Amino acid sequence: MLYPLAKSLLFQMDAEQAHILTLKALTRAARCGLVQPGKARIVQPRTVMGLSFPNPLGIAAGMDKNAEYLDGLGALGVGFVEVGTVTPRPQPGNPKPRVFRLPEVEGVINRLGFNNNGVEHLLQQVARTRYQGILGINIGKNFDTPMENAVDDYVAALRRVYPHAHYVTVNISSPNTRNLRELQGSDELTRLLTAIKATQRTLADQTGRYVPIALKIAPDLSPDQIDAIAKLLIAHGIDAVIATNTTISRDAIAGHPLAQETGGLSGAPLHEMSLAVVQRLAHALDGALPIIGVGGINSGARARAMLDAGASLIQLYTGLIYKGPGLIDDILQTLA
Repeated sequence: MLYPLAKSLLFQMDAEQAHILTLKALTRAARCGLVQPGKARIVQPRTVMGLSFPNPLGIAAGMDKNAEYLDGLGALGVGFVEVGTVTPRPQPGNPKPRVFRLPEVEGVINRLGFNNNGVEHLLQQVARTRYQGILGINIGKNFDTPMENAVDDYVAALRRVYPHAHYVTVNISSPNTRNLRELQGSDELTRLLTAIKATQRTLADQTGRYVPIALKIAPDLSPDQIDAIAKLLIAHGIDAVIATNTTISRDAIAGHPLAQETGGLSGAPLHEMSLAVVQRLAHALDGALPIIGVGGINSGARARAMLDAGASLIQLYTGLIYKGPGLIDDILQTLA
């Protein structure tokens, strides 16, 4: 593979710039016919959320915030791609630098802050792509929308993306939008899920098409909080839960020179936390709805562990930064 050579060059660049350059190169190759988009490998196909997945491995939200690189990501053989997080209005995110690699532990700290070009731009990109696989769209609130009006942002975004997605993820767990995680509290979450579910029913009636809704939660929840969220997910008929987002904990990287950087920690140091949340959710949900596991999956063994813990699907992000596309082959071969 050429990735080890490319990685040595990319890791000399600013992390955010290297990310964009890599995705542009991959997508350019796909559009030039050097690789073929949408050719997902058939490995352990399954039906989840009423959707048929050719394999359980997907790309997590955050990799392609604006759906500009779907052709390239679709050429990697994964079973699905989730784009976003997208907000109703464009926003620049937090000041740079805002992405930091931790190569010693295969981790990344980011405080991007839902930087994206807005929902209308994302939908334009979705209309252009040749990607034909399962597409998830991850939605969030604008940073300057008051928390008391957060539900309005989620409903507005859901209305716009619903006709264009195979499933929609409601992201209430990023640590990089001020106070966003307050929406994981029981009262706030009840209000949000009530509005989201009512909107979903209305849109299903209007379009004649049911688009599943997933909720993405944080790894920094107590067991009691996880159990409470599980009960609300069941009560409101939410279609899936994604576990987990990045962590604000630094326990796994204590003493690292970058441990004091603010933002969410992803990658290998997150794996045990995410795995524990998936296990707790699996027990609390008892099969009532599927779990999508994400966090620190950097090998076939860790992918299998996440599935064994109770996940029906799994997603990659930071692992690809350190291992490259070969990680996808490794995982799918392990699962075959």
